[in-house]
Amino acid sequence: MSLRGGDPAEIGGYPLEARLGSGGMGTVFLARTSSGRPVAIKLIHQQFAADEEFRIRFRQEVAAARRVSGAFTAAVVDAAPEAEQPWMATTYIEGETLAQHIAAAGPLDGAELRRLAIGLAEALRDIHRVGVVHRDLKPSNVVLSPEGPRVIDFGISRAADQQTLTMTGRVIGTPPFMSPEQLQAPRGVGPASDVFSLGTLLVYAATGSGPFDADSPYMTAYQVVHEEPSLGAVPEALRVVVGTCLDKEPEGRPSADELLVLLRDLPADLGGRDAAGPGAGRTRDVLTEQHDAMHSTPVPAAVPAGSGAAAGTFAGRRLRDRWRPVLAAAVAVAAIAGGVAALDPGGPDGDEGADKGAGVAAPSGSLPDGFEPWRRTVAGGREDIPDELRCVARGDALFCGGGGVIATRVNARDGSREWTVKSPGVPVQGMHLVGAAEDAVFGYRIADQDVPQDPPVEVVALAADDGRKLWSAATGAQSKAVSGRSQDAVVSGSAVVMVDGANSRLEARDARSGEIVWATPFPEGRRCVPVQEGRRLLAMCASDAELDTTEVRHPALHPLDRASGKLGEPVAVDGPAVFAGEADGKLVLLQEHMEGPAFTGYDGIALVDMAAGKATYSRLDRTYGGTPGMADGVVYVSGQTGLVSALDPATGRRKWSRQTSVEGASGPVAGGGALYFSSATGRVVALAPEDGRALWSTDPRAEGLTGEVEASPRVTLAGRAVVVAADKNTLFAFDAKNPPKSG
Repeated sequence: MSLRGGDPAEIGGYPLEARLGSGGMGTVFLARTSSGRPVAIKLIHQQFAADEEFRIRFRQEVAAARRVSGAFTAAVVDAAPEAEQPWMATTYIEGETLAQHIAAAGPLDGAELRRLAIGLAEALRDIHRVGVVHRDLKPSNVVLSPEGPRVIDFGISRAADQQTLTMTGRVIGTPPFMSPEQLQAPRGVGPASDVFSLGTLLVYAATGSGPFDADSPYMTAYQVVHEEPSLGAVPEALRVVVGTCLDKEPEGRPSADELLVLLRDLPADLGGRDAAGPGAGRTRDVLTEQHDAMHSTPVPAAVPAGSGAAAGTFAGRRLRDRWRPVLAAAVAVAAIAGGVAALDPGGPDGDEGADKGAGVAAPSGSLPDGFEPWRRTVAGGREDIPDELRCVARGDALFCGGGGVIATRVNARDGSREWTVKSPGVPVQGMHLVGAAEDAVFGYRIADQDVPQDPPVEVVALAADDGRKLWSAATGAQSKAVSGRSQDAVVSGSAVVMVDGANSRLEARDARSGEIVWATPFPEGRRCVPVQEGRRLLAMCASDAELDTTEVRHPALHPLDRASGKLGEPVAVDGPAVFAGEADGKLVLLQEHMEGPAFTGYDGIALVDMAAGKATYSRLDRTYGGTPGMADGVVYVSGQTGLVSALDPATGRRKWSRQTSVEGASGPVAGGGALYFSSATGRVVALAPEDGRALWSTDPRAEGLTGEVEASPRVTLAGRAVVVAADKNTLFAFDAKNPPKSG
């Protein structure tokens, strides 16, 4: 299609050759690089350029597309999300879309259909492995290139642990290819939603019609949520696999890894359509009944201590049983990787003045000697999948870790690295440092998938001066399920308190030698994790029954004696709830609001008086979505679009709300009369604690997603130096009194 009058002659220095198409959000042009390589440039419509909410979504699209660039997607060549009229250039993929092909040539069958299914499953596997959910998988977003299918357009994608950003007043997506949870509670969608969309897309590819097609979008949406899919025209060999993808419940669907195994087991030639075959109409056929039988097969109860399956049992807060038990061993490491997000070196309260055993220095008002602003990248064990780091400060030394970095020592003065110890496994977004004590620092090691004899997750102790290994011990990956924090170990004085590798007890190890000081079995029928708030050491426990259903609604808090490990009398809490911090000697937990299985935010506060043995509750004026934190006795929730709200933990009353330009921020960190919030893009805002007015803010410093919900604070204070962690293992520092100029 040739250029039209009014189309630009070039964008970002790329001369345009043709108009490829136009949609509701932008126009796509064919252009050339200086070397002659063709690229597709997406230019956002002018009317959206001034809409900050839309700009946030477009920055998110660019970051997601960069993150997933690979064999099955269109690689990002260049982008200018901050331009007056934002644009993004990707590799031009020659070929028609699946929608165009079906319209012109009809449905696919045989080996061609099988190749499409496997190619798309491989694409989803790669997308999900880097922590992204596409959320708009449909025929027009699949290009049939000579090299195989490519998935394009990450315009409404998000990080898997990140709260959905939606355009105000709209449900975003395409109903015939949306999952039930995306239609009902879009803030709760995860990778399983993409698997459902892939199922609908494969039905469309095989039959020319969607499995829930109706006369109107409203009826289509109703049938997606309530009715059985129409699979009668799908080839028999593919039908059972598609049926599992279209389970109404996300936990009933296979993961992308499991789906790939199922598809590769199909015959090379799937055969043609069989409209009169078994299962015609919206009834379950024999093959679907076989799926139900497999889905109900019990997982073996006995799992060897320290095995991948054991360590992954309670990896996610709402992790369901694996869809197909016979595949559990193959995906055990992936299950662990998906569930240890948001490891927190000091807890999500963000109060760096509290003694958490992590050695965080209180702001002294001075800079490290010879300080100059700096920026560094710390390479991890898997440089192809970078992550975010988290840091603690001891004097002029910063100890940072996360993902593929067990720990690194960085000089706060200039960012120079003194040593780095890497983790060989696949980095996990949100997995961070344990902490530091005396002359040791502690991090997490994820095992390489190709070395099954290694413990899936270990706590590793390193000497602070030179990074040499002091000791390591396997730990369970269950804390997220119990407490809402992915923190299986805490530093408590001169000991590290952790869950053992068999998920059977709490144990304290000497910080220097690693010798077990005490070991306390979990109470009968319960699983526990250590929690440290200020100087308090606690165990948070949940019943096996609630963990089996992945709905922890009645957790209990036990005082935990530091010297002996003895558990005190429990205090029950109405849940689900996550720790925020401590105020006036009481523990503060935020109560989660659920819509079915979907988490939508926080609607209440629980104050737990351990001395009195009781909890009191207050309701919030509304449900607050975003990332919680706490500083100086005040609860803060920072939303995905930059809104920060301050809440009184005693009454639940809102003290103030402030709209900022820092989307998806975590925090706060308090110091020097300011509260610091920062996003994965490296944007930082400093707010006044009394009324939330903005003292200053900075521009992005890294290409990244807006960050997962419940992320721990990204800012560390080293005296007056503000040290910020951002996406792609980026660290940078500047003077709090002379922040980088915005704009």
